Amino acid sequence: MNTSARITSRARYAGLDGLRAVAVGLVLAYHLFPAWWLQGGFIGVDVFFVISGFLITSLLLRERARAGRIRLVEFWRRRARRLLPALALVLLVCSSVAWLIGGDVLVRLGAQIVGAATFSYNWVSIAADASYFSAANPELFRNVWSLAIEEQFYVLWPLVLPLALLIPWAWARSAAAVLVAAASAGWMAVVVASGGDLTRAYFGLDTHAFGILLGIALAFALERLLAAPPAWSLRRGWRVSGAVVGVAAIAGLVVVAAIPASDSTATFPGALAAASVLSAIAITAAVWPGSVFGPRLDTQPLRWVGDRSYGLYLWHWPIIVLLLAATSGGGTGAGVPVWMGVFALVLTLVAAEASYRWVEQPIRRLGFRGSLAALSRHLTASPATRWRAIGSVAAAVVVTFGASAAVAAAPEVTSGQAAVEAGLEALHREKVRSPSPTPSPTNTAVEGEAAGSASDRPRPGSMPSPSPTPVTGAEITAVGDSVMLASAPALLERFPGIEVDATVSRSMWAAPGILQQLADAGRLRPYVVVALGTNGPVDAGSLEEAARITGPNRTLVLVNAYAPRDWIPGVNADLAAFVRSHPGTVLADWSGAIASRTDLLAGDHVHPGAEGGRVFADAVAAAVERAEYRRALKQYEVERRAYLRLHHMAGRTFE
Repeated sequence: MNTSARITSRARYAGLDGLRAVAVGLVLAYHLFPAWWLQGGFIGVDVFFVISGFLITSLLLRERARAGRIRLVEFWRRRARRLLPALALVLLVCSSVAWLIGGDVLVRLGAQIVGAATFSYNWVSIAADASYFSAANPELFRNVWSLAIEEQFYVLWPLVLPLALLIPWAWARSAAAVLVAAASAGWMAVVVASGGDLTRAYFGLDTHAFGILLGIALAFALERLLAAPPAWSLRRGWRVSGAVVGVAAIAGLVVVAAIPASDSTATFPGALAAASVLSAIAITAAVWPGSVFGPRLDTQPLRWVGDRSYGLYLWHWPIIVLLLAATSGGGTGAGVPVWMGVFALVLTLVAAEASYRWVEQPIRRLGFRGSLAALSRHLTASPATRWRAIGSVAAAVVVTFGASAAVAAAPEVTSGQAAVEAGLEALHREKVRSPSPTPSPTNTAVEGEAAGSASDRPRPGSMPSPSPTPVTGAEITAVGDSVMLASAPALLERFPGIEVDATVSRSMWAAPGILQQLADAGRLRPYVVVALGTNGPVDAGSLEEAARITGPNRTLVLVNAYAPRDWIPGVNADLAAFVRSHPGTVLADWSGAIASRTDLLAGDHVHPGAEGGRVFADAVAAAVERAEYRRALKQYEVERRAYLRLHHMAGRTFE
């Protein structure tokens, strides 16, 4: 058998469907069951990248060996038949459902559809500064970023391949691909290590091409071995070793997927590169001549899953986002209940099978024009066939209308962002109205002044009583994060003259520096409200430093947090413990106040709307009032003792 015949005979590589099943399984576990132990399951995408690089390059090399050239138009037509039908179905159906649900799930929907349809989603997201790893308000079609990278590869690589083939030796071509892969991984590391945008590093074709390039290198390295296997490659020792190595590679992928991601180069590109290398090893073991590992990896049901892996990947993310939006109005940041993950998995399997059987496979067999011709024939066939065809056309019209309506109704920003922007606008108006805040007196609640002056001491015959005074905004400095920022209109309404220093993404680590700057500028008022528990665990040292800067002559009010984040219970417990151990501090129970009124929060279940902001302001006011009453009570005790002492002295005088 000549080389061309041998290449043509291997129309399907053993093990790749099974490896696709492993890849999509990791991704589904990561998204649908985020509380499980596969917290790095997103590496399944990199497994897909290596498979794509290997398979597409092998197909192109096979065509060149058979026909002497690569027919680009035919290659791209095949890719379009493979990718577009299922993608169009997902976009239309899920957009229509999103329109019925409404709310934050529609945000940026038009840009998402354009990015998905043009396979530029990764760059559209980078331009819009949309984070892949944000779970507060996840985009409906966020998962198609990886399809964009693959399609960009499908467009560019066939054009570059003839240049790569000018390198005369297969090992040199493979080495060149490995070097470029290393450069891509290194570039990702540079972007991440320099503090750059993590999404830019993860979504960029330039920074995340190393998996595809490793697949290309593997295709070059194995081209001759697979075309004309030498006798030594078929020996039993090689087959047994390949099986052992393949199983170890799959186990290694599971281990890497179990490692939680970090925002460092250990994950980007560390874990991703490790997954890519393990995938290349697994592919080698699967496609090796005479391999026993590849056929075992392709056993049912793995092959069934692998055949439908594209549809499974497309459907699972929009389904879980829509389920969460319909039931809780939030995103995956609040967690995905196990029952919902299971339900989403069932829906995903059903949708992927329906798409595979009735949309993807017919169009792959008949092509776009052939499918339209078949539909026309069905419209004039028997009544049963005609009604099925009419139903299909009607369904297409309905989902097209629904998707169009969804794009038209899509808000520009999420409800959480709108709340934050309203807070910013309120603070800007306040700054324009009062451009230069004046330093406040040191405290109406100064403990050192609690005894009062001699003229203020009670006289015999007038028994003192506790007399708390209303606290005005001119006596309050508030420092906080985006939750306080969203509540700024209500704080300004409740406490006219309050000074609010709030911005997004702050944590308690920032408190000492901000408070010290305000103190140095003479702008730290008698009551200091700090709300910085939303964005991460609190640091005991930062709390101690904040209390020191606030000093004994002011009252520190710590606001606890409410958000669907796993660190929030710990934050609230730490704040409560700190207040118990520091008598000069008071706790504002925002969490308790809003827990039963979450309908007043934005769709992210973090930021309060207008009414929610009033609940926040009420929680702060209640804490300030408690602190003022405590101050007044201390003052009362001092005055009462002074009264009794003077009364006793007066009595002795009369004696």
